Amino acid sequence: MILGLDFPALVTLAVIVAIFVLIQLRGGIPIDGLFLAGLLVVISVGALSPAQALQGFANAGLITVAALLVVAAGLKSTGCIDWIAYRLIGQLETPYQLLVCLTPAILLLSAFFNNTPIVAILVPLLLTWCRQRGASPSKILMPVSFITILGGVCTLVGTSTNLIVNGLLVESGMKPMHLFELGFVGIPVALLGSLYILLIGYRFLPDRPDLVEKLDKEAREYLVELIVQPECPLAGKTVQQAGLRHLRGLFLVEIDRGDQVITPASPDDLILPGDRLVFTGVVTTIVDLVKIPGLVPAAELRYRLQEKGSPLRHLCEAVVSHSSPVIGQTIREANFRRLYNAAVIAVHRNGERLPTKIGDIELQPGDTLLLQTRPNFVSQFRHSRDFYLVAAIEGFEPPRHERAMVAGLIFAGYVLWLLVGAIPWVHQLSPVLGEPAIGALVAALLMVGCRCISPVQARSALDLQLILTIGAAIGLAKAMEQTGAATRIGHALVELCQGHPYWILAVVYGFASLLTEFITNNAVAVTLFPVVVAAGAELGIDPRPLIIGITVAASLSFLSPVGYATNLMVLGPGGYTPRDFLRLGIPLNILCFLIGIIVIPLVWPFHPMPK
Repeated sequence: MILGLDFPALVTLAVIVAIFVLIQLRGGIPIDGLFLAGLLVVISVGALSPAQALQGFANAGLITVAALLVVAAGLKSTGCIDWIAYRLIGQLETPYQLLVCLTPAILLLSAFFNNTPIVAILVPLLLTWCRQRGASPSKILMPVSFITILGGVCTLVGTSTNLIVNGLLVESGMKPMHLFELGFVGIPVALLGSLYILLIGYRFLPDRPDLVEKLDKEAREYLVELIVQPECPLAGKTVQQAGLRHLRGLFLVEIDRGDQVITPASPDDLILPGDRLVFTGVVTTIVDLVKIPGLVPAAELRYRLQEKGSPLRHLCEAVVSHSSPVIGQTIREANFRRLYNAAVIAVHRNGERLPTKIGDIELQPGDTLLLQTRPNFVSQFRHSRDFYLVAAIEGFEPPRHERAMVAGLIFAGYVLWLLVGAIPWVHQLSPVLGEPAIGALVAALLMVGCRCISPVQARSALDLQLILTIGAAIGLAKAMEQTGAATRIGHALVELCQGHPYWILAVVYGFASLLTEFITNNAVAVTLFPVVVAAGAELGIDPRPLIIGITVAASLSFLSPVGYATNLMVLGPGGYTPRDFLRLGIPLNILCFLIGIIVIPLVWPFHPMPK
């Protein structure tokens, strides 16, 4: 034995450490694949039986998360949140007024609703608002993401992490959390965190031009390459005659002609068939440009652009997600057109000018792509984990507004179900009443049955990567518990903190807060759960304060654009850099840490372990 651990326990710890390291070193490896592989390894060494390993996929919290993904898709497809957002932001004139008005609504929505679709819906609306008023989205989008994250820790259903930890509580024989239990610490964190953003942090935000459309200002750094075909009306004309000198929001960077590169292009330079024209420009100008007959995207010569009004082709923007299979590959290597039946027309990356050819651009998380697509692309990939944000430029699929009232009533019924479950004497009547998983499943079925969302859309809303990652992570946590690895780590933690529960709370809270910036928040909470339970047993105290600590800390990610899905969604449209997140996020993280370690022991004292 090494460090008091037998072979299965050592393998289990080695697997978990290896997973976390590989996620950082090899960003292209699918997270769900890593966790599933790790689960198979611990099964093979006898740390768990196959039945025990697969119990994680039957976790009530995981089932609730999956069902709520369908509910969220139903609310989104009917336009419920769009309607609320339009009512809130329509008459506001400055970014600060907008944030002050949106903050209470976002906190309330994100307390009961998955935060990813909230941000996915708000981003296009806010960008439109910025374009109309000449405002900078960089003053709005990051605060919206952070406030959404803060609202998620106010209730049991605010984030998937809360639900997963609650499922682990039930499986461990401990009292489950009621709907508003987390609110005792989550509401102070959300309110004080939001006040910090509005009163202090707002000053740290960059003031950058709109990266979607800059109106009369500097052109968006959106790289576009088009090849002039023989039938193109621009062929044989000079740049001046072709009208490419004074297009609003468009700049002709260079003309590539065989081995010759003409840069900068002058007004008298001739445009010839076969020339490759390289532009940077705003979306609306690009839309007009690519409709010119005979101009073909360089990356996809066979994917011809259609005339305006064509029912077969549409333009949309998509933000590449961290889990996309094209990460680390060039557009040409990924065979993007065949994979998604869409042509990459333009690429934008964090305000950078990309000097390479479009087909040779190696895609990264957060890249914004302008795509020419089939009419069903938005509906097909709206809920795909390959993209964090998919927004139509034209020809978008209209929401099912006639079902918006029905979807709203279904969601309100689900919240009422949870409220009923929070009443102490209700469980005496029936243990099913108020059960989150049952309510979520009923709501998901009603969304489909009432035609708020189609069965195909419901299935595509299920995030398979998320489900597999959580299920496998629960299995690995069970292996830590079964082999005694969690007990050993808990003992070491108690010795490190000299048996002081307050120090243990501070250490596990800080560790979870740091780890969640690099690893999925669900995996962080699930992995630390058996450790804090073991630490509580070592001290002879109720582990609930420590469990609450890791639950809250794992859900609060402000330091990194890749730490949380909503942060990555605003990275490209807001033109942010990682340094921008640190400037606003470091003080916010410290504030949340201080609130957490002060409030948690007051609400959940370190009582002796219940017999």
